[in-house]
Amino acid sequence: MPREKLFSSQEFLKELLETIKNSPLHSLDKRETETGLLNIFEEIKKLNEGDYKQVCDELYDGIYISDGEGKTLYVNKAYSRITGLAPDLVLNKYVGDLMKEGLYKNAITPEIIRTKKPINAVAEIRTGVKVLTSGNPIFDQKGNIKKVVVINRDMSDLLEMQEKLAASEKRMQEVEKDKLKNQYEIEHLRKLQTSKSLIGESQEMKPVIQMIHQVANLDVTVLITGETGVGKEVVANEIYMNSERHGKPFIKINCAAIPASLLESELFGYESGSFTGASSKGKIGMFELADKGTLLLDEIGEMPIELQSKLLRIIQEKEVTRIGGTKPIKFNVRILASTNCDLYELVKEGKFREDLYFRLNVFPIHIPPLRIRSEDIEILVRHYLDIYNAKYSKEVQLEKEVFEVFKGYNWPGNIRELQNVVERMVIVSEKFKRFSADHAMKLLNIELDGVKTVNEGLSLKKIVEKVEKETIEKAIKLYGSTRKAAAILEVDQSTIVKKAKKLGISLSDAKSNHI
Repeated sequence: MPREKLFSSQEFLKELLETIKNSPLHSLDKRETETGLLNIFEEIKKLNEGDYKQVCDELYDGIYISDGEGKTLYVNKAYSRITGLAPDLVLNKYVGDLMKEGLYKNAITPEIIRTKKPINAVAEIRTGVKVLTSGNPIFDQKGNIKKVVVINRDMSDLLEMQEKLAASEKRMQEVEKDKLKNQYEIEHLRKLQTSKSLIGESQEMKPVIQMIHQVANLDVTVLITGETGVGKEVVANEIYMNSERHGKPFIKINCAAIPASLLESELFGYESGSFTGASSKGKIGMFELADKGTLLLDEIGEMPIELQSKLLRIIQEKEVTRIGGTKPIKFNVRILASTNCDLYELVKEGKFREDLYFRLNVFPIHIPPLRIRSEDIEILVRHYLDIYNAKYSKEVQLEKEVFEVFKGYNWPGNIRELQNVVERMVIVSEKFKRFSADHAMKLLNIELDGVKTVNEGLSLKKIVEKVEKETIEKAIKLYGSTRKAAAILEVDQSTIVKKAKKLGISLSDAKSNHI
């Protein structure tokens, strides 16, 4: 049918445009929105009838128009592009005949004519293309179908969009899942790190506890010192938990556990491409990560000397420049530092910067080793016994003499060693077993002359004291001073002096200048 006759009615044109506009396919493609289909509608109304076909050819979707008997009147360029059928194969032919020829499967035009209702379906073309079709009947004044307008959309477009949408939704779900997981992990680690309350009632620990509460709310740098395993991290947790920064980031970095070549990038971060192997996204440093919160520099004595000057400058200026970067980044972080080293000795040896030492040593807290705070051993043992009984679903109990064995032991690994020993006791014991002193001595590899001590009628406490006295007396006699004896026995000199006084050991033979 000639173009002029097909598009001669402005009323039909309006119906055609409304059919396209209201088609479910119209909302499926962003391209139509971007090209402004609504603007095209307005422009069509201004065109001459001879330009209608040209405008329809610019539409993204295929347009198929038949009369009320199913005879093909018009197809636009997009229809041929989508179906792969040239116009002369379908024009002036009836849909029914085309279906018999095998050009179409599931064509909706005959069904629209029969039902006089809009239909949406999937049709298959002889070329193997599957298309989404949305068809509407157009009626005359008597209610008869005068035209059928079918809009076609290539299924591959929709499938591609569906795949992209599904992929996007999957990525969003994974991101959300990872985000939730990270939140749980952070909360778990934070609870794990900050739930270890400081335990101690001995005279040696009371000043430590007092200092913690004294400094916790003061926004100053704290240097925590003590032997390995005494609980430096627990003290740091106590300071954080009782500070105004509680609830803000609490970042811990072990300066001894990270290779020197990586420590700088971990602390200060780096920009993308700043060195070989650097992430293309760069990396945020610990100072930035701890902004508004607290940063614990654990084992600060192990920090390479070449990084100490940079650390000092960053602490003083409260800004950090990433490796490979040029823009300084401001931060607000409270610094806690801990070490089992004698930093002042390291300063004298040239292994630690004096200015950094004084910058960190604003408020020092020294934690005494477990061997000189024997009053705390029993409550610590009971504390960890409750934890591991619950963890391993047991009810192990300890005989009273076990605590005497523990109090007489040197504990070179301090509280960490005690914790491990208690866990091991629970693991090797039966569910309701009472753990004896003999078992405890075997666990600690304590060797005593059982026959001799039993024949002497000594209690376990006296046995332990006797062994301690003999060992200390022998060490002082052999090495001539309490300082050297303490070094050999791996305890503080003050411990030797204190125990000697308690056990009645004469120190007159030791050199006075070393006592």
